[in-house]
Amino acid sequence: MVSKPKEGSGETERMPRVVFLHPDLGIGGAERLVVDAAVALKSQGCSVQIWTAHYDPKHCFSETLDPDLPVVCVGDWLPTSVFGYLHALCAYLRMIYVAFYLVFLSGLEYDVIFCDQVSVCIPVLRFSRHRKKVLFYCHFPDQLLTQRKSALKKLYRAPIDWLEERTTGMADMILVNSQFTAGIFRETFRSLNQVQTDVLYPSLNTHTFDQLSTDTQGLQGLLPEGISHLFLSLNRYERKKNLGLALEALAVLRCSLTPAQRAGVHLVVAGGYDDRVTENVQHYTELNELAEQLHLKDCVTFMRSPSDSMKVALLQTCSAVLYTPSREHFGIVPVEAMYCSCPVIAVNSGGPLESVADGETGFLCEPTAEAFSKAMKRLIEDTRLRRDMGQAGRRRVEEKFSLQAFSDQLYGYIIRLSE
Repeated sequence: MVSKPKEGSGETERMPRVVFLHPDLGIGGAERLVVDAAVALKSQGCSVQIWTAHYDPKHCFSETLDPDLPVVCVGDWLPTSVFGYLHALCAYLRMIYVAFYLVFLSGLEYDVIFCDQVSVCIPVLRFSRHRKKVLFYCHFPDQLLTQRKSALKKLYRAPIDWLEERTTGMADMILVNSQFTAGIFRETFRSLNQVQTDVLYPSLNTHTFDQLSTDTQGLQGLLPEGISHLFLSLNRYERKKNLGLALEALAVLRCSLTPAQRAGVHLVVAGGYDDRVTENVQHYTELNELAEQLHLKDCVTFMRSPSDSMKVALLQTCSAVLYTPSREHFGIVPVEAMYCSCPVIAVNSGGPLESVADGETGFLCEPTAEAFSKAMKRLIEDTRLRRDMGQAGRRRVEEKFSLQAFSDQLYGYIIRLSE
């Protein structure tokens, strides 16, 4: 077991053993945080494992392929839905099974459990023979991420919402990803108003970004020649991400440009895509149809689940990132863009209010095609502004969202829990 000398003595103390529980270890923002948190604690000397109900080595972040960061997958045989319905119930059952397996069947020794997204597994973790401390990271209340258009849906969600609130309150420590989420947490979970929630901003593993190839040759053949201004939308293929706004903004922008300017403008819509997720498949088709309706097929490229190196190449090449979700809990994409010296055009709500400095590292806009296109045009016409915003964004990430700051803060929480 990894040990660290105690200050002022020749003794050593055992470093905490931490297990991460996460529903599906794909390539979304929540997964990015979990992987970064695991890497951060590992760099501090902690023993770390990630447990999940689904993991595909061909659809994952590269850090999870490192044998020194074990990923344990159990319960993937359980259904993710029943005839396309009951997704939340199935996610709950899968995570309960993962927790049950960890506590009763694995024989693994650990000190702290870091779980996120699904809190219903916390009561199972309490059954451990020697009570373990549980840290719950709230990206956003799950009950706010689904619509209730029918009475049947409301009836189905009522016990699930109740369980989410009650089981979240059973954690020994609760962290949230932004001040915005902290406020939403208090509004949503009224019975937990007295529970302290600390903000731990997601970080950026800049070392990984720096290691990845900066050679833009990887984009050759994927994009048309003669592009002078590349805009990038980087988000999962989900309707709540409002990706259509990027297409509509491009259409409005093109109407305001000269023919010569218009010929050099291109948009890449890239993001996480999983054939198992019906919405990903449907929304990808919907966006392609929208591009055709707006007569944008020749100036838009769609990419599904780009590799890490491809994503970095795109960020380092583009004139700006278009970040279209409203009331996004935090959103790591603006931080990634700023580290790559790329201005961000984002909706003026949610996490971007805390990550993007309006007028300094990008623009915060109303979620309309007109507002976004106006910001895009300013960056096309003002090369110096684009450069200054990029440099300011890089500095902001290094000062506020560094992996070291994230690592130190998280490690402090883990030490506090394990004492």
